[in-house]
Amino acid sequence: MKQIHERIATLRVAMKKAGVSACIIPGTDPHASEYIAECWKERVWISGFTGSAGTAVVGLNRAGLWTDSRYFLQGGEQLAGSGIDLMKQGLPETPDMITWLSTELKPGERVGVNAQMFSVNGYASMKADLKNAGIELISIDLLAEVWTDRPAMPLNPFFVFETKYAGRKASEKLTLLRAEMKKARANVFVMSALDDIAWLFNIRGNDVDYNPVVIAYATVDENNATLFVAPEKLTAQTKSYLENEGVTVSDYLNIYDSLNGISPSKAVLIDGAKFNQSLFEAIPAGCVIRNSMSPVFKLKSIKNETEIAGYRRAMVKDGVALTRFFKWLEENVSAGELTEYSINKKLYEFRSQQENFIGESFGTIAGYGAHGAIVHYSATEESASALKPEGVFLLDSGGQYLDGTTDITRTISLGKPTEDQKRDFTLVLKGHIALSTAVFPTGTRGSQLDILARKAMWDLGINYGHGTGHGVGHFLNVHEGPQSIRMDENPVTLQLGMFMSNEPGLYRTNQYGIRTENLILVVPAMKTEFGEYLKFETLTLFPIDRNLIDIIMITEEEEAWIDQYHKKVYDNLSPLLNEEEKLWLQEKCKPIYDLIF
Repeated sequence: MKQIHERIATLRVAMKKAGVSACIIPGTDPHASEYIAECWKERVWISGFTGSAGTAVVGLNRAGLWTDSRYFLQGGEQLAGSGIDLMKQGLPETPDMITWLSTELKPGERVGVNAQMFSVNGYASMKADLKNAGIELISIDLLAEVWTDRPAMPLNPFFVFETKYAGRKASEKLTLLRAEMKKARANVFVMSALDDIAWLFNIRGNDVDYNPVVIAYATVDENNATLFVAPEKLTAQTKSYLENEGVTVSDYLNIYDSLNGISPSKAVLIDGAKFNQSLFEAIPAGCVIRNSMSPVFKLKSIKNETEIAGYRRAMVKDGVALTRFFKWLEENVSAGELTEYSINKKLYEFRSQQENFIGESFGTIAGYGAHGAIVHYSATEESASALKPEGVFLLDSGGQYLDGTTDITRTISLGKPTEDQKRDFTLVLKGHIALSTAVFPTGTRGSQLDILARKAMWDLGINYGHGTGHGVGHFLNVHEGPQSIRMDENPVTLQLGMFMSNEPGLYRTNQYGIRTENLILVVPAMKTEFGEYLKFETLTLFPIDRNLIDIIMITEEEEAWIDQYHKKVYDNLSPLLNEEEKLWLQEKCKPIYDLIF
């Protein structure tokens, strides 16, 4: 913690020199990314907190870090002794950031932020809220002065994502985008979200962990498309490819000059939820700004037939890898040598044996016992618990294949489960099945379906703090929008071809965590006199632990769903397994009836 104290002290010296009373440091980058390159991990550097969501605020005397319920336990551990207070978002006793600042600061004082790290919408909202408290928000990059050994920006070459996987050429996608721009009455569209750029131009890279994106900006107008990327990242092949697709290449930081050069008579389309304030300030004042959801964001969420076929292949590969892994785990856990950390290598090994495997889609969450209750727990060699042939083990993991992206969570019993564990597991499973079997009219939003996953738990006064479902990219970001299934209102409706997760959970602090996650696809259900209806098809292929099911709690319909799902799992995976693996899987996929007799 000494290093964190020294960094905060150095920052406070710079703040005083600049006449700034507080500095807000979010955990993001100029592209509003979830996973970010080392050079932009400013919040991690200043606080030591590594969770994917969280914002640090450093005042001249006090400091706080705001994060959500997924990271309350992790935040408590990582911030202990740092001098930074953990601010638990969503709890009644926790003031929001603006309220806290208005209490800590006096009217007339100034708050500094690096405008590259804040979206246009976020910056405007924060500026207005602080102004109401008599506090001024200014754009100043204080960490550029303080963080002197900052890592360099990645310069890894990127590669072309072939049409046989993507389903559409980049030139075809540009035609679709320009049609959407015309509808929005926009002459120029400026892009900063890395997954949108990767999807539009059919390029992939390895600039950040887990997400195969390329650090770049892009602009598209009626006739031209420009990719702003460091020249070191280009190869002869990618240069030729982009030229053939009608894409011009320019240096990464030339985006600012390009924006400055837009004619004031043009209408510029931006997605203010992602587009950073620093870029926004480079657009000429005379331009009409169309601030709305990125059309690429929406186009990308509807998967084409080639992408869907790829997902299906990826699910089979992932299921085979997981079968081999969990069989290995079951056979070796009694030796007492396995830990939450050491098993990751074996899981990676089994996935890497599958064709077109590129890497993990996120950091594996392996939580045994009490660690399972930490929603986004990340085991280290030092913190990892040893696995024993007892208790409950939660494993949330995923793979990146050229065919598609996977994300699966399974909770298993490593010994004889308790009645409490079985009850909690079954409550989660009932919610999972209720959502899996939902039939809903077109125009339905995810927030309208979220109750299905929670009702069995709500009936007993139980809840979980995270969302139930997120979109998943196609060999892209494992967390993708704009669709979601969660309690929070989201105006985006669920549409045919949307691919997302179904992951209710239940967490008992200091005891265990339970989550069951499959990936689901929105498909047609029926058409009646009352309109068209949709439903979900479950694509993930791996058994659910029957030993943790309390059969007294499940209905006949739920039992039928489990049996049908397990039959589908066995039928799809068994042809790719050896005889020993088939027998293991067959045992895991036996009908629920066999548990009774």
